[in-house]
Amino acid sequence: MINVERAMVVDRPAEEVLRYLADFGNTPGWDPGTESCVRLDTGPVAEGAQWRTTSRFRGRRTELVYRLEQYRPDRLVFVGHNRTVRATDDITVRASRGRTLLVYRASLRFNGLARLAAPLLRAEFERLADAVADRLPRVLAER
Repeated sequence: MINVERAMVVDRPAEEVLRYLADFGNTPGWDPGTESCVRLDTGPVAEGAQWRTTSRFRGRRTELVYRLEQYRPDRLVFVGHNRTVRATDDITVRASRGRTLLVYRASLRFNGLARLAAPLLRAEFERLADAVADRLPRVLAER
């Protein structure tokens, strides 16, 4: 299993940050590994909403279906899966003096033979988390 975590301070209100991140369809704008993200259902973004993501990692495309498992005023949890991996994105926000402390945690649990590759992929996931921590505050600031 691979776990990465990054904390960021954003010059936007916490409610606005949470609302933006709750729509997983915005992911291609702030996650450099995500090429597309399409909502699979309709209606308001709420627990149970689902998206199909297409990501590129190490030159390969992969698709996962993500579900919004938790939508609370200070936390979002998305769980994605395909045959190879189960991915969890856990995002917390906390207001602090007109700014927002945003903590992004990603966990990847590989299935089958892919589990053997997990230790070799850790460094690349750390780099990807660094890229998210660089891009996400800028994207939120431009909104």
